[in-house]
Amino acid sequence: MNGQGHRTGTVENGDVTLFFRRFGDPGRTPILIVHGLSYFSYDWIPVASALARDREVVAMDMRGFGDSSWSPSQAYGVGDFAGDCIAVIDHLGWSRVNLMGHSMGGRNSVWCAAENPERMAALILADYTPQNARAGSERVTRTVAGVPDCFADVDDALAYFGHDRTLGADHPVRRRMEAYLSPFAGGFRIKRDTFHRDRFRRVLEEGPVAGGPDMWEKLSGVRCPTLVVRGTRSDMFGAESVERVKSAHADLAFVEIDAGHDLAGDAPEALVAEIGRFLEDRP
Repeated sequence: MNGQGHRTGTVENGDVTLFFRRFGDPGRTPILIVHGLSYFSYDWIPVASALARDREVVAMDMRGFGDSSWSPSQAYGVGDFAGDCIAVIDHLGWSRVNLMGHSMGGRNSVWCAAENPERMAALILADYTPQNARAGSERVTRTVAGVPDCFADVDDALAYFGHDRTLGADHPVRRRMEAYLSPFAGGFRIKRDTFHRDRFRRVLEEGPVAGGPDMWEKLSGVRCPTLVVRGTRSDMFGAESVERVKSAHADLAFVEIDAGHDLAGDAPEALVAEIGRFLEDRP
């Protein structure tokens, strides 16, 4: 699945500048896509292009990620991220939206949908559950916590993330890594605020922090039709969470596709097909 051309834009929200990619033309209710912790809008170009046949689709970079700016005040609460979604929606002049979030972006989307019911036509959650599986949580913690301040070059970054450093210049994995990095101190750094890396380092040193918002309660409080898509090979969305997610609220549809946690990378066609079926009879 290849992505088609798109426009880019920015919008200010408080102390950050938010970057987004815009696909398609006005038509049916638009879609806003919110990426996960180890991803950014670039990863959603093919899916967004496919979904934009009859509507506008926008993939945004969350504050502190991708080509959005880092928050000087380190305002990275779920409410801050949800507010960024509304800022983009308002900037685009959309009265209502189909809000779609993957992983951490799903968490932010649930919060946004629950807090802004009048703006939501539907909610789509891509491999998100309020209760992350242990194996995936441990993998993400180790990987994010271990990211160095700077990579010597793109090959160095490829190797860190388990890829072949000899991949050719046109290989999609190399091109994606190049898009994920920015020049820094004679090398390159990931386009993600080190605040997030340092948070995971504290988890390794001190253990998980207790408390935080009850996302099960937030999911139950969503008032719009909801589609949850789980990857059957996901190490983040464990089978033990499935039944609780299914019963979160009355207007929730649950489907599974053959994929790992990275639905957009592993099975973009299947993901687009499920979203298409869900939205087929909706304006």
